[in-house]
Amino acid sequence: MFRKLYFLPFFCFFTFAVFFLSVSVCYATDLQNVRLGTQGPDTVRLVLDLSDKPKYNTFLLKEPYRVVVDAKNTSVKVGNKTLKASGNFITALRIGKIGNNDARVVAQTSSEAKIGKAFVLPPQGGFGWRLVVDIEKVSVAAKIDSSNSVIPQNEPVVKPAAVKPLIMIDPGHGGKDPGAISVSGYYEKNLTLRMAKEVQSKLLATGRYRVKLTRSDDTALALRQRVKIARDAKADIFISIHADSARNKNAKGLSVYTLSEKASDKEAAALAEAENKADAFINMDFSDKTPEVANILLDLARRDTMNTSKVLAESVVKEFSKTVRVLPDTHRFAGFAVLKAQDIPSILIELGYLSNHEEETLLRTPQYRTKLAIALTRAVDRFFEHTSIVEE
Repeated sequence: MFRKLYFLPFFCFFTFAVFFLSVSVCYATDLQNVRLGTQGPDTVRLVLDLSDKPKYNTFLLKEPYRVVVDAKNTSVKVGNKTLKASGNFITALRIGKIGNNDARVVAQTSSEAKIGKAFVLPPQGGFGWRLVVDIEKVSVAAKIDSSNSVIPQNEPVVKPAAVKPLIMIDPGHGGKDPGAISVSGYYEKNLTLRMAKEVQSKLLATGRYRVKLTRSDDTALALRQRVKIARDAKADIFISIHADSARNKNAKGLSVYTLSEKASDKEAAALAEAENKADAFINMDFSDKTPEVANILLDLARRDTMNTSKVLAESVVKEFSKTVRVLPDTHRFAGFAVLKAQDIPSILIELGYLSNHEEETLLRTPQYRTKLAIALTRAVDRFFEHTSIVEE
């Protein structure tokens, strides 16, 4: 999983809660510096300076070409998160975090590259722990050898199974619930299902993701059931697709929602808090914690997920605003129950207004839905590439 908050070790949270009345993530390692060195005309050595021996993974991405290095359970202590790399074929470096625990370094290359070798060096010669990755330029005739992804020092070569992020697409409404009904009688539930399948197709075509739908036919699902489907599948992000309606027939434009911290009234807030805690405890084991510490841990998970949901929403807004009409203040907040998974970044997209004849016509056009699906795919790529690299 790319977006899970791991509560290890628990004693660290417990001690911090008791003595300082706050909680922070315990990292095994700090990423202290990132350096580049030339190993020859077609090889660049990427060196990560760390406070302790890291657990890591490396992989390659295309369009643009990138070499990605993830250091597990590692905080980012590097001041400059975006570095321009001069010389050779490394054009830029981006440094940041994936999820709450892992550090990521992305080296963008001007042409196709491969990982020659990757290994860890222990402290010596005035240096601390170092993760070394040799990036080799690939000739026009050569192809990337994925078996060279990871070769740790003094360990057997193991070809790791690629774990692709799981994207859960939720077509709104369904069954007896038609959702909004357009001026010509078109049902929102049919639009959202067609749109979800188009998005699924475009995401799968990249080869970078696993994609599932909460419903693949005209089935009615409760809001909480949609969230449960995503959590049971251990989805990395959750995207709910809807269309809007308004009394003002001139209203039109796309909008993106994330969960609001404010409820409409005290009664709704109390009910939401009770239900959210009960739901969250299904997959989180706090049995050995006091109620006070458990609440702190749960609140930490909720806040972290909400923050990452906002990052995802901003990426989606940026891509859609280049392509289609969007509402002013496109990123909005509301207490949608379907967005209340405690550990999955979640957004809800209102594709436009079915109450507007012009926008209804567009949304019913396959070419327009394809345009939307392509923009959303770019946004997901951006999120997992660097928009999802959030500051501490």
